[in-house]
Amino acid sequence: MQKFFLLVLVVLYAGRIQAQDKTDTTSVYQTDKTQEMEEVTISSTRSSRTIRDIPTRVEFIAGEELDEKANMKPGDIRMVLSESTGIQVQTTSATSANASIRIQGLDGRYTQILKDGFPLYSGASSGLGLLQIPPLDLKQVEVIKGAASTLYGGGAIAGLVNLISKTPKDEQELRFHLNGTSAGGFDANGFYSKKFGKTGATIFAAHNRNAAYDPSGNDLSAIPKFERFTFNPRFFVYPNQNTTISLGVNTAFENRIGGDMHLIKNQNEPGHTYFEKNKTERISTQFLFDHIFGNHEHFMVKNSVSYFNRKLTTPGYTFDGTQYSTFTEASYANHGEKLEWIAGANLWTDQFKEKMPVNAPKRDYNLNTFGAFAQNTWKAAEWMHVETGLRADYVMDYGLAFLPRISALLKLSPAFTSRIGGGMGYKAPTIFTEESERIQYQRVSGIDQDRNRLEHSYGGNWDLNYQTMLFNDQLSLSINQLFFYTYINKPLILKPDRDGGYLFQNINGHIDTRGTETNLKLGYSDFKLFLGYTYTDARISENGRHQQNFLTPKHRINSVLFYEVEEKWKAGLEAYYFSKQKLSDGKTGKEYVILGFMVERLWERFSIYINFENFLDARQTRFDSINSGSITNPVFRDIYAPLDGFVFNGGIKINL
Repeated sequence: MQKFFLLVLVVLYAGRIQAQDKTDTTSVYQTDKTQEMEEVTISSTRSSRTIRDIPTRVEFIAGEELDEKANMKPGDIRMVLSESTGIQVQTTSATSANASIRIQGLDGRYTQILKDGFPLYSGASSGLGLLQIPPLDLKQVEVIKGAASTLYGGGAIAGLVNLISKTPKDEQELRFHLNGTSAGGFDANGFYSKKFGKTGATIFAAHNRNAAYDPSGNDLSAIPKFERFTFNPRFFVYPNQNTTISLGVNTAFENRIGGDMHLIKNQNEPGHTYFEKNKTERISTQFLFDHIFGNHEHFMVKNSVSYFNRKLTTPGYTFDGTQYSTFTEASYANHGEKLEWIAGANLWTDQFKEKMPVNAPKRDYNLNTFGAFAQNTWKAAEWMHVETGLRADYVMDYGLAFLPRISALLKLSPAFTSRIGGGMGYKAPTIFTEESERIQYQRVSGIDQDRNRLEHSYGGNWDLNYQTMLFNDQLSLSINQLFFYTYINKPLILKPDRDGGYLFQNINGHIDTRGTETNLKLGYSDFKLFLGYTYTDARISENGRHQQNFLTPKHRINSVLFYEVEEKWKAGLEAYYFSKQKLSDGKTGKEYVILGFMVERLWERFSIYINFENFLDARQTRFDSINSGSITNPVFRDIYAPLDGFVFNGGIKINL
């Protein structure tokens, strides 16, 4: 206990530029540019209301903070999300660094990741998804924690993350970002945007690569060797001031190999034969037709077609599968001052085909979902706004799911507000979960439509937010307290079968998670201090037996101490504390602290930065083991702490 409180004190005196500098939620963090933030419109709720008037609790990460967080990992969005309270990036592969997003202690499959409202990262395509989404072309990121399936369909039991792309403006934007790391990584990103009267375009291109990296000397890669190319062009047409038509393509091609360092370096040595190789191809289209009728009516049609292929190879085993998916939605909205109505329908198809040996059981599937939804936002009074919604989804072979939802915003005073909400959710069964990813889908049977069923959930959250100025307006103070609860009935769990393999079963029980998130922000002159605490109690109950959910720290503390001289300097110190975690082998992972420091110097057209990540070198291979087998046939334990340890990086950002 003394050690815990000592770590708490360490954390309270440290912080970091990237964690939550300008992160805003509809109930918490207003930036110094308060009026600007109040005019921000959140698209994830489908409402036209600004951030201050939305009843749903939304965490908002603005473009400026995305730019700052890209200083750490320009090639993917893991750091964008992992430094928020209640969100955890869970590593699912010890050697390939694959990871998923957990919200409030729930498995990554319960979080829906969207790109501009399109479900491009679900099912098979969720594999390696977090590692292949760069932040440079994003305008903002919106996070809704808790049941959000009413908004976009199945999968958003724990919450959703909506990645909003930049759109063209009259002023040209041309940016380049070059980054190198001490672990042998290199990133080159470029983004262009311009509106030409009645047309416009955005183009994003990136090349990311890394050498295999083993800081522990155990001959296993903590960072795999990989090379990735990304190209995302998007074109816009504006026939008139009320109509927008856009068509975009997202592409990513990557080769990734982790495992034995001797093999990766082409050193042919006896016993050094283990590897995990991933080859992925990701192509998706995005079409949008958006038309405004008069001052209040709004009609939108959007469509996406996606292709994802992944070939995963280990010694003696190959997983080779392709996902074809489509998403089509039409919606109509009437935006009144007192009442706002939105209604629509969608069709979502998801087909997976796998190349399997002749005698192997098939795991192919077709998931077709027909959905209809309606939503109302009612300004009941100046101090109370209410949002209600209902969705009905029919999932072929699994039946109908009704998803009601309600949220309320209470403006109790200019300084004190509260949001409360709840809803229901569901998740269609597939083999793509954290559990099956950890064993590379080996010996995992396919989903049985007669045995398996939809996972159903309900949940709610309530938050309180207080903002004020102290000491003659010299010190700003913002406090947010969130309480949350989610219950999943008969969840889908991977179980061993009689033949030495695995199959998915809807257990006779439930998963429930409850907890709190506390966020505090202090601002004085050029300094800001951010403190965050998350308490998560996630449990699995089966046949009357209860246990803690694996890989879920009950206590987590974030802190950020940030100094900024406008358009000249940015500097910050960070600290994160993670408490002990229960592991799937019955053991308990150790607690640990991560510290980091970053500084950036800005000029009119470019900036340079250097970042020291995890400079105390906290990593699992220092205080625990990751392999209970041999170097030839490793048996990997749960990964609950960093593997790459202390890594520093630096780069240059150019804005022409």
